Amino acid sequence: MSKRNVVHVEIPASNVEGAGKFYQELFGWKIQPIPEMNYTTWESEGGSAGGFPEVSEENPAGQVIVYIHSDDIEADLKKVEKLGGKVLHQKAEIPQTGWFGVFRDPTGNVLALYTSMDEEFNKNN
Repeated sequence: MSKRNVVHVEIPASNVEGAGKFYQELFGWKIQPIPEMNYTTWESEGGSAGGFPEVSEENPAGQVIVYIHSDDIEADLKKVEKLGGKVLHQKAEIPQTGWFGVFRDPTGNVLALYTSMDEEFNKNN
């Protein structure tokens, strides 16, 4: 069973490369641009990580999304609905990386679930 750790944080940006440079200079984060996805990942020295998706209707500015590790995204999304939340994005694959699902809690906060293709990662989170 997962520890339900926060495993990824996304900060929408109008310029993903510029955001990477900003946070690299501000916090010293390791930055990795992924141009084919118009996405930039970040990793702190302490081990937390995330990315900068381009601002869009799905990722509006100001809506930082926290990803929580899940052993069973489908089951967790069903539980979200049972508890009064709303599923915004059913389980989907991130090629060669893992799977995610997005939901809104009863208060209106948007969060996401994540399962890695890396079994070692899953054991530790």
